[in-house]
Amino acid sequence: MSTVYDFEARTIDGQTAPLSAFRGRVLLIVNTASECGFTPQFAGLEALYKRYTDQGLTVLGFPSNQFGGQDPGSNEEIGAFCTRNFGVSFPMMEKIEVKGKGAAPLYQWLTEQKPGLLGKAIKWNFTKFLVGRDGKVIKRYAPIDKPEGLAKDIEAALAAA
Repeated sequence: MSTVYDFEARTIDGQTAPLSAFRGRVLLIVNTASECGFTPQFAGLEALYKRYTDQGLTVLGFPSNQFGGQDPGSNEEIGAFCTRNFGVSFPMMEKIEVKGKGAAPLYQWLTEQKPGLLGKAIKWNFTKFLVGRDGKVIKRYAPIDKPEGLAKDIEAALAAA
C-alpha cells in the first residue's frame, strides 16, 4: 500500500467507504473517544472541518476503545454522542482497533509512515495524522496537540499542488 487511497473503511453506520473517494483532498485522520479528557477536541476538529472543507479538507474520525475503555458505546451511540454534544458533521467511521495485532490496516500503514514517540504505537486517543492531496502522510500530531494548532499545517497542505 503506497497511499491512503489504497485503503477502505466502514462508516459509523456500516457502509463501505473506500478512501479513494477522498482523492485530491487533504485528510486529517483522528482516533477518537467519547469519554476521554481530550473529547472536547471534537469541537476543534469540527471547527477545522467547517473552516476548510470548501478548500479541500476532510476530517475522518475513527473511534477506538483501546485506551482506558473510553469509547465503550456502540457505533450508533458514538455517532449520536458526537452529533448531540459537538455538532460533528465530518465523517465518522466505525469503531476500530488502532494499535496492536488487531490494528486496522489503515492504522498499521499510518504508523509505519509516521512513527511517534512510542515508535509505531498510537499513544492515546486523539492522535492525528495529516495526509496531503497526494495521499501521503505529511505529519503526525500527539493527543495533546489541539486542533486549532494545526491550522498553519493544514493551510500549507491545502496550498500544495
